[in-house]
Formats: sequence, C-alpha cells, structure tokens
Amino acid sequence: MLCLGQQIRLTRNEITRLTHLTDIEPEGIRCLGDLDAYVARCKAFYWGHSEETRFLHWLIDREIDLCRRAL
Repeated sequence: MLCLGQQIRLTRNEITRLTHLTDIEPEGIRCLGDLDAYVARCKAFYWGHSEETRFLHWLIDREIDLCRRAL
C-alpha cells in the first residue's frame, strides 16, 4: 500500500490478492476509512458463524494487516 499524507493507494498485487480472496474488487479506496468500509462490506457479504466463514474473515483480516504494515 502506498501512502501520501492521509491518502492511500493499494498496489496492483494487493488488489489482485484481495479480489481473489473475496471476489469483490476493492475500488475507490483512497483512505483508511475506505479500506475499513471495504472490509466491512466483504464480511457482511460473507456472514455467518461457520468455521469456513470465520476462516475467511481471518484471511481478510490477515491480508489487510499485511497492507497496513506497508505504511
């Protein structure tokens, strides 16, 4: 993730990994709030309490953590 002041931009690799993981392309992400909204939208789309859903949510969180570490 690239950062300039309060603005962020996901790299092509990050976009590809998130799209592959969630099947929802992260479009229009310009700040951390947008990134948080994207995560909330993905988790709401894939909701539930099954082990598979919890694992997917964990994978999403892990990928976002990797993005944030780039700051």
